[in-house]
Amino acid sequence: MSANIRPAGTLDVDYGQDIALNRTRTDKIISWGLFIVLLLIPLLSAEGPLGLSIIPQAWIGLLSRIAIYVIAVQGLNILIGYTGQISLGHAAFMAVGAYSAAFMAREWGFSFWAALPLAALFTGVVGLIFGLPSLRVKGFYLAMATLAAQFIIPWLLRYPLEPITNGSRPLEVPHPTLGGISFASENAMYYIIVPLSVFLMLAARNIIRTRVGRAFISVRDNDLAAELLGINVFTYKLQAFFLSSLFAGIAGALIAFETNNLSLDKFTLPVSIEFLAMLVIGGAGFSLGPLFGVSFVLILTQEIIPARILPTLGQILPGLLPFIDPVNINASLSPILFGLILVIFLIIAPRGLAYRWEILKIAWKIRPYSH
Repeated sequence: MSANIRPAGTLDVDYGQDIALNRTRTDKIISWGLFIVLLLIPLLSAEGPLGLSIIPQAWIGLLSRIAIYVIAVQGLNILIGYTGQISLGHAAFMAVGAYSAAFMAREWGFSFWAALPLAALFTGVVGLIFGLPSLRVKGFYLAMATLAAQFIIPWLLRYPLEPITNGSRPLEVPHPTLGGISFASENAMYYIIVPLSVFLMLAARNIIRTRVGRAFISVRDNDLAAELLGINVFTYKLQAFFLSSLFAGIAGALIAFETNNLSLDKFTLPVSIEFLAMLVIGGAGFSLGPLFGVSFVLILTQEIIPARILPTLGQILPGLLPFIDPVNINASLSPILFGLILVIFLIIAPRGLAYRWEILKIAWKIRPYSH
């Protein structure tokens, strides 16, 4: 939206500038500046090489988790936001990527750099299998078909594949290494996760600008009209499932190597629903939607609610609701607050934070006529 609107007098002078993601020098400076700031953050933490404590060490883990989830939700955005195909089994596809990467590293001796792309491709193939129902059904029925993946895949990992996956018990994963350098620390893994997340965000944005991306959007808007225009709807639906699962596989593999142990509790149905909520809050169909949604949800649920809201409500509500066990009140506060926030977003900002951000940028570019 805002990329096509620029201040008066700012013109494209060649074709390369016309198709560039950042068309002006200011946009390029801001983009590179933000990326450099991201790379400098671990250096300012207590465990950094400089020994500074300017940035809390907990932020490094939080930023890494945000970057991983952005990859996963970006894949969901390709499937739902751009192609219009619903999926309720995204966490299960992450489990495929996580356990396949762990198996390659533990049993076959593959390095992290080989296990990651191979696990992603394998997850993409699994996504193709569960995407086959999209050839015949859509909407609610497709959601039920993809929900089957959320039950089938964890069951396979827990029982038939228990000798490989350790079943319900934690599975240890070796640390990534490169040329004798170990990425065992949280700060070291940060320099793998965050640049990869930025790269995949740019890749997803460029995919949507290609012929395949335009076909995705046409299928989302009206699949019948797209078919009449000569677009092979079934092929592009399967491609969307493959790309979505590939992104999920990368995110799952990063979780495996970042935490160094795996458990199926990290890939349950509530996690898939949480990914959908992140996409709704961030804005489906916008390239920055996953970043806004994941950042908002994780910061809210891991920082703001536990530290500031829950203690206050935990003191007030037991007195107002004496007929309810205080233990039950404290356990239910976090999901209730998250549900209320999601409902508020659906009512007030149904198109998400990314849409509001685009409107804000357009208003700034056309100032003083933004009204």
